Amino acid sequence: MHYAHSWTAQDAQPQARGLLRRAIAASALGNATEWFDYGIYAYGLSYISAALFPGSTAQATLFALATFAISFLVRPLGGLFWGPLGDRLGRKYVLALTIILMSAATLLVGLVPTYASIGWWAPAILVVLRMIQGFSTGGEYGGAATFMAEYAPDKKRGFCGSFLEFATLSGFSLGAFLMLGCSVALGNSAMHAWGWRLPFLIAAPLGLIGFYLRSKLEDTPVFRELEESMHKQQHSYVTLKALLRDYWKPLIQLGGLVVALNVVNYVLLAYMPTFMQKQLGMSDNMSLLVPLIGMLAMMVFLPVAGTFSDRVGRKNVWWFSLTGLFVAAIPMFLLMKVGLAGAFIGFAVLGLLYVPQLASISAMFPAMFPTQVRYAGMAIAYNISTSIFGGTAPMANEWLIAHTGNALVPAYYMMAACVVGAIALIFVTETRGCSLRGQGIPGKQEVIA
Repeated sequence: MHYAHSWTAQDAQPQARGLLRRAIAASALGNATEWFDYGIYAYGLSYISAALFPGSTAQATLFALATFAISFLVRPLGGLFWGPLGDRLGRKYVLALTIILMSAATLLVGLVPTYASIGWWAPAILVVLRMIQGFSTGGEYGGAATFMAEYAPDKKRGFCGSFLEFATLSGFSLGAFLMLGCSVALGNSAMHAWGWRLPFLIAAPLGLIGFYLRSKLEDTPVFRELEESMHKQQHSYVTLKALLRDYWKPLIQLGGLVVALNVVNYVLLAYMPTFMQKQLGMSDNMSLLVPLIGMLAMMVFLPVAGTFSDRVGRKNVWWFSLTGLFVAAIPMFLLMKVGLAGAFIGFAVLGLLYVPQLASISAMFPAMFPTQVRYAGMAIAYNISTSIFGGTAPMANEWLIAHTGNALVPAYYMMAACVVGAIALIFVTETRGCSLRGQGIPGKQEVIA
């Protein structure tokens, strides 16, 4: 099935460009809020573990990493709930709800009393809040990527989608910089006493701005066309059973790609400060600063890589990234052990090799499903794979290093994930320039009834 109509003809109109910018901003702010939470949690881990968990430093750190992972275990439930809802009610309503839930849970983490004052209730409350955060996030990324992809011109979907990942790193960096800034300004004793809570309080205004932007936009043109078509043809919406039966191939393919994407992501972004502090012997502040500078370098190249994926295809940039990471993982982790300069270079190289994946996913992943199951398909496959392999990566690496004594475990972990991603990529259809309209899978001729 060929879809000739796209936004390309409208792209030059100022009104269309303004609407596209607002759609990208509304999508991206949710990503930024989600990763702002991960940034302050990952970079404030030593303070959070000391304040809210019992036991030795090592035990408390492992408890805190496990709690970080718990939010990911709930994400598939969020995907199962929010995804089908987004395909029935529309993208914007679900996205407005998820960003409010997400930011409220993050805000409340900063208000949890310490273990010293309320005992085991402190970690219990934190676990509940992390579960709420995970549940809402289960509908966030799939919906934001779908919303952006359905608004973007077909020939610029990679470029437009790269700004979602720009927001991802911006949110993470903002959270990390806030935690680092508080640490430098307040000192270690004040940070342990109360200072670590301050960055969590910023989540509330971020969530309110995101809610406002999302609630003011119309739903995507692609979704509105589908809704009108299904109303005229009196079609019913696709059930979860039908999704699993008819679209199991793209679900498995997307899950495999996400293994590579998120293992690398959470090792580099969420686990690296802990790794550099405990395995490389860096100071608290320097172990936070090195990954931050690397992330800023990654942000510069995201729109470039997104544009490149529009020209050469999503699969080609993924092959470059997966191959490069597999080859460079061990040498770069060995280089990190040499000293501060080696740590900067090693992280920067791995981060820049990861950029082509990160820049293209918001254009590539939604295009693996037709409109009527796009939100649900993306949310379910993405979150199941992320919950098993992504969010658990920091805890798994910490446990494996402790039991093997081998500081190269994160490199091996990343290499194995890249192999899984490469196997999945073989079977993925190239969708560069394809329209997302209609009820057929983009890039394919057949339409599943």
